[in-house]
Amino acid sequence: MTKSTLIVLGLILGSTLALANDWPYWRGPDHNAISKESGLLKSWPEKGPPLAWTFRNAGVGHGGASVVGNTVYLLGSRDEFDALLAIDAVTGKELWVAKLAPVFNFEENEWGEGPRSNPTIDGNYIYAELGSGDLVCLDIAKKGAVVWRTNFVKDFKGEMMSKWGYSESPLVDGNMVLCSPGGPEGTLAALDKMTGKMIWRSKELTQKAAYSSIMPADINGVHQYVQLSYINDTAGGCVSGVAAKDGKVLWTTPIFKGQCYSLCPTPIVKGNLVYTTSSGLASCHCFEIDSAFKVTDRYSKANQKTMKNNYGGVVLVGDNIYGHSADLNWACQDFKTGNILWDDHFNERDTLNTGSGSILAADGRLYLFTEEAEVGLAEINPKEFKVLSTFKLPEKSKLPETRPTSASAKSWAHPTIANGRLYLRDQDLLFCYDIREKK
Repeated sequence: MTKSTLIVLGLILGSTLALANDWPYWRGPDHNAISKESGLLKSWPEKGPPLAWTFRNAGVGHGGASVVGNTVYLLGSRDEFDALLAIDAVTGKELWVAKLAPVFNFEENEWGEGPRSNPTIDGNYIYAELGSGDLVCLDIAKKGAVVWRTNFVKDFKGEMMSKWGYSESPLVDGNMVLCSPGGPEGTLAALDKMTGKMIWRSKELTQKAAYSSIMPADINGVHQYVQLSYINDTAGGCVSGVAAKDGKVLWTTPIFKGQCYSLCPTPIVKGNLVYTTSSGLASCHCFEIDSAFKVTDRYSKANQKTMKNNYGGVVLVGDNIYGHSADLNWACQDFKTGNILWDDHFNERDTLNTGSGSILAADGRLYLFTEEAEVGLAEINPKEFKVLSTFKLPEKSKLPETRPTSASAKSWAHPTIANGRLYLRDQDLLFCYDIREKK
């Protein structure tokens, strides 16, 4: 083998190893909020793991970071525009910024404007969805030059369940980019990822769009997309499976009745079981989908009222669900029965007590992030809630003097782990922590 061949092979292997630990889109490489990394710190010092850098101009927004190689991609509103930012993952320096649209501002509220989603990276292209309903495809090699764009409201007659703007992260699957415009012409849409042209709409499913993101799944041998949607304030919300090939509705079932102000968490799929949770009264379900696509809820009515998750989502590790519940604080739930295995309702630590929190799993640990910007590291343990370390972000974004503190100024961006680094966002601030074990 020649020296030049060895060099090329080394470059290929290095690239492959880097890609294995990337976080290229919402909820990570398998859409499940689980990192594949190992060799991470098992506990942290009192002030947290080493802070590698702080980026101070991320703009307004609740979207998390997507990472490929040594570049971090983030959406934020700054200088009167919704923009995509590219940041060096090693140094924290801004590489380039692409202005996408005038800032989305659904009303004069306290920091409620700005993008709410993660950008989706697919090869040389980025797909970004804005609160206004703009879906934009950008070319990475050309520093975010727009390839194509469309708007859900103007082009698709899209409808949201309430006024807070589109919040899903688009899904790329094969030659398609999937999104949820909502409305009478079809809740879901599949577009050609290179041109933005319509391939299909889910014409049998015409509910309003929720705030959740589409989950790709193979259930009973059929490739499909599982998504939440909102009917109205009387009928409530539902979860549906839509065929990937043509948008045909394979199955659909209610998840609650009545009014709900937000419907956010991404569904979880394992085999032919589909888990959903929300902040409503009948909040969580585990639906079994049989070969004829008949739907049966495995949870008792009592267990449907346990896990009430607002914005932070939940994670399935093994046979157990971990996440935050409005009534229980942090909790662990048996995936198949809905039984609560433990909860943190009687919290005596004076830490990690929150109205809402996001979560991901990596290397045998749970990473917890509260809306008050407190961070926790806990064991993945169905027997007890064992917190190993906690710390608070060293600073919070400063609200403009003209705007009072409000819920919309809280830390709702989900954490990201990529290539040994933990990324935590509080609006204008993005913190990067080195969480690799030192050898």
